[in-house]
Amino acid sequence: MPTSPAALSPRSGAVAAVPVFVATIGLSAFLLFAVQPLFAKLVLPILGGSPSVWSVATVVFQCLLLAGYAYAHGLGAMPIRRAVPIHLALTGAASLTLPIALSPGWTSAPAGYEIPWLAGLMLVSLGLPFFALAANGPLLQSWFSRTGHAQAGDPYFLYAASNIGSFAALASYPLLIEPTLRLRDQLQGWSAGFVLLIGLIAACGFLAMRGPAAAPRLEEEARHRAGLGRWLAWIGLAAIPSGLLVAVTAHISTDIAPMPLLWTLPLGLYLLSFVVAFRPGQILDHDRLTLIRIGLATLTLLALGQPTSLGVGLALHLGFFTLTALACHRLLYRLRPPAGGLTGFYLALSVGGAIGGLFCGMLAPLVFDTLAEYPLLVVASLLCRSDWRDQAPPRKALVQGAAALALCLGAIAASLLAPKLGAPAGASSKLPFLAAAIVAILWWRSVAASVVAAATIALLATHPGLIGGTPGESIRSFFGIHRIETTTDGRFRVLSHGTTIHGAIQLRGEDGSETVGRPEPTTYYTFEGVIGRAIASVRTARGGRIGSASLVGLGTGSLACHRREGEAWTFYEIDRSVIDIARDPARFRFLRDCGEMPIVLGDARLTLASAPAGQDLVLLDAFSSDSIPVHLLTREAIGLYLSRLGPHGVIVLHISNRHLDLRRILVRTAAEHGLVALVGTDETDEPAARRMRSRARIVVLARTLSDLGPIATDPLFTPLAPEPGRRPWTDDFSNVVEALLDARKP
Repeated sequence: MPTSPAALSPRSGAVAAVPVFVATIGLSAFLLFAVQPLFAKLVLPILGGSPSVWSVATVVFQCLLLAGYAYAHGLGAMPIRRAVPIHLALTGAASLTLPIALSPGWTSAPAGYEIPWLAGLMLVSLGLPFFALAANGPLLQSWFSRTGHAQAGDPYFLYAASNIGSFAALASYPLLIEPTLRLRDQLQGWSAGFVLLIGLIAACGFLAMRGPAAAPRLEEEARHRAGLGRWLAWIGLAAIPSGLLVAVTAHISTDIAPMPLLWTLPLGLYLLSFVVAFRPGQILDHDRLTLIRIGLATLTLLALGQPTSLGVGLALHLGFFTLTALACHRLLYRLRPPAGGLTGFYLALSVGGAIGGLFCGMLAPLVFDTLAEYPLLVVASLLCRSDWRDQAPPRKALVQGAAALALCLGAIAASLLAPKLGAPAGASSKLPFLAAAIVAILWWRSVAASVVAAATIALLATHPGLIGGTPGESIRSFFGIHRIETTTDGRFRVLSHGTTIHGAIQLRGEDGSETVGRPEPTTYYTFEGVIGRAIASVRTARGGRIGSASLVGLGTGSLACHRREGEAWTFYEIDRSVIDIARDPARFRFLRDCGEMPIVLGDARLTLASAPAGQDLVLLDAFSSDSIPVHLLTREAIGLYLSRLGPHGVIVLHISNRHLDLRRILVRTAAEHGLVALVGTDETDEPAARRMRSRARIVVLARTLSDLGPIATDPLFTPLAPEPGRRPWTDDFSNVVEALLDARKP
């Protein structure tokens, strides 16, 4: 007869099981989530610092997590004395692939195939170690249930240890690891942790094998298999927060920076929601939480596409996301199976996580021209309620459905008529849609009807032609969503990315007449602005002619109109869709009317290395929305630009940003090469509607002050001395937190 758990002596190892398993699961989770920002940062320079790198990386990690959970599910059904050696052999094989590095031959992504290329690179470079780590969470919990410990019957408390370890990795990486350790030191430290983990896994396996020879309780629980409905509930409740994780991260990192700090913040909150939700007892008032979520969902939809401050934007989007994840994960905890079905439960969670990630990270960019997946998930998340199985009586459901449908139709009519009646354009006209969506979701208890209503309303509410704004064109690529719109007065056509304008062309004068001839640069690129003055100053210093110039970042092609006859200028652009936009005269005619010039496709760190030397000017204007390509601002990057310049050449870096101040960082990094620096900042009170002029901030670098020409005495340009105590950015080290803090200094 099998020995009962209560009959086990302390010598059986049951007493020591909790600290050993907690330490092992915590370390495994720490390594699993520390490697995600580490590897994404390693691959960022190849893909231009695009925020999509993290989105695709998250999806690949979720799919590897699914594979690891499936492996754990299969291994959990084996006898423990067979399962332990198999898993130790797998982790040992994975350790032979360390330290982690980019696989040889994967040096550049083919244009248009960035997503599959990045996925392949990650699988080849990181796949086996990550797969081995991914299996540890559910597998070790399953092993713990066989130790005979008093808590073996409900091992879900160990999931908190897993998520705490994951959160510790995500919190420490941007705040402690990244600012203090070089990238190669991070990789070596991670490898050492992986080797230590193998020893701990062996200890857990030893304790599990010393447990009861058989476990009738687990066999009995395993007979009560979850039905299809329960599996679908697990998958659905896991998919919504997983999809929101990718969508929210993409949204906030596009308008700030593709950096580990903002990658890890939503993921850390996602993991903390598991820690809070997977615990016994009443932890929150569900009805009150639902009302708060509805309010935050309304504000989130209203804020999409609207400029907001950093603090308000993060609080709003992350607050809604955290409460939604908490609600979904609490429902998952309530629906958890006994310990015998543990690995299947976690497998269902990983299936849902992969579905949500694949939808937002890979499918949505192919299907939608806008970030439509985010508002869709915002509305769909409101369906995750404690009464999800309840059904309203048929007659009552019919009345409620008809009333909600009438309200929805009224909202559509109000949004269509609002502009014609002189109502303010923009977010205010979304209110009827949001009210209709909330009423429909609160009234309709039929899950199928609610899903259809929520999806329809979300699509209508976010369609640019139905929100009171001006209809336009959206073009989505791996590198972002580009929006082409005409201003309400019909005078300008504007290209924007996120909430930032990246160029505009004047279509009509103030008197309404059509503009003809050579277009005049607008926004940041006016002739009298600091960028225009810097270009003119370099020309003056070179005797009235810029022999050759390299311009990183194309936009609408506005800078082409600064070139003069006989000057050899070349654009470098990473996004093929931007090239197509700029070359289409029906959209923007700067390139056609100011003279076509070569455009090199690819990341500037790779393509500039092949550019001819001896140039007079390198101008960097490569920001996407308010995100920054860190790898283009490091000591090595500036060294590359210098290698392309002649002895008196000049580097101009456009650093306009709402959230980050890069002046001090750039000046300190440039000092490593002995360069002098001027900071130029536009000063204008001219209304934007007149000429679509925007204020710009630039940093101009040269070997000597005399190389800079007239701007050396221009009042719009001021010298800035490097701060000796500040650490320069390199390919091995960067600290974007500094730039966030600098933006709050005078």
